[in-house]
Amino acid sequence: MNPTGANNKRPAINLFARRVPVLSFALLGVVLGALAIAIPLHSRQAVPGAGLIAHEWGTFTAIAGADGQPVEWVTVQLVGPPELPRFVEHFSTAGFKAILRGTVRMETPVIYFYTAHKTNLSVRVSFSKGLITEWYPHATRLQPSNPLSDAALYESHQDGSIAWDSITVSPDPSANFPRENAGNHYYAARETSATPLSVPSPTGDQHEKFLFYRGVSTVALPLSAKVLPTGSIAFDNLSGQPIPSLIVFERRGDKLGYHIASSLQGHAILETPSVSGTLDSLRSDLEDILTAQGLYRDEAHAMLETWGDSWFEEGSRLIYIVPRQYVDSILPLSINPAPSQLSRVFVGRIELVTPATEKSIEAAIASHNGATLRKYGRFLYPIFQIILAKQPDPAMADHLREELGASLAASRSTTP
Repeated sequence: MNPTGANNKRPAINLFARRVPVLSFALLGVVLGALAIAIPLHSRQAVPGAGLIAHEWGTFTAIAGADGQPVEWVTVQLVGPPELPRFVEHFSTAGFKAILRGTVRMETPVIYFYTAHKTNLSVRVSFSKGLITEWYPHATRLQPSNPLSDAALYESHQDGSIAWDSITVSPDPSANFPRENAGNHYYAARETSATPLSVPSPTGDQHEKFLFYRGVSTVALPLSAKVLPTGSIAFDNLSGQPIPSLIVFERRGDKLGYHIASSLQGHAILETPSVSGTLDSLRSDLEDILTAQGLYRDEAHAMLETWGDSWFEEGSRLIYIVPRQYVDSILPLSINPAPSQLSRVFVGRIELVTPATEKSIEAAIASHNGATLRKYGRFLYPIFQIILAKQPDPAMADHLREELGASLAASRSTTP
């Protein structure tokens, strides 16, 4: 994969190279191969003397506005199948999230535990300037617990939090987990060697391979990404810590391309890639990045199985590893008793409204191509609002709104 064509005066762009020398990977492979012989992949939780190990992965999703900062959006899937199985619990009512406005969607954090012995523990997580909206298994406490308005995140409120006070983690190969007949990406997260857990609920014990939760917030992101008129991206690291890895991604139909940068700091100009890459190479590169950050290989694979279709769908975006210090500051996690090892690996996603994206959506609206419009999923409406904001003619803006509605209506009428 070639480097980007970014401004050579900016030393950070030189980081668009392979991240680790080949010799290091070869040596690492020998070591991991030896360990794999001694400790099978699916026996990590049974390693004597390892104590309690906890691993977490999750995502933060946002859409960059014209100034590079995240825009407000309704963070819900408006088209397509339900996002989660029906046994997953929701805040207040199932429709709550559909009206809650925010700028950052925290999606599918899951916490895995590994232990050779039955262990009782408690967990609490809070979300800065946010609310917890979905979770499973049943939680002991959720704050705030009262119904809220759609503008709740812009009003004075305590940070949202969730607590599980009575979790039993126990090696049990016969553990049964709930599953509905309909397929759902939720189940991919179970394909790991994590130790099963159970949590009491009013209807009996609930069993799962992990703790799951989601939320919405207005918290500031660790970076900004402004799309320039040329299509390049003005990147600024706002966190004070290096962004461990960042992928610039572009997909148009069946073609895609990407660049990888490492340890980005300060300011950089990122070029959009040519669509000459392959999905297999991208998945392999990203899985390597996730394991290098502390996930087990099967956990990294489960994360990609959960989010790959969404991360690699139509459009332009940045996909990056969120600095651990930032994660701990906005999403403090307490586990009692404390694990001997805790890994927290979060992936950030920033949707970009590039000239290519604008052109694609405008052409699809003009031709009433609802199929192309639906490829943008839940991001279509906020992206469309960004396009409208650039339209100086109010009459033309109204016309575009009417045409968008007609395009989507036409595609619904022709869908079997």
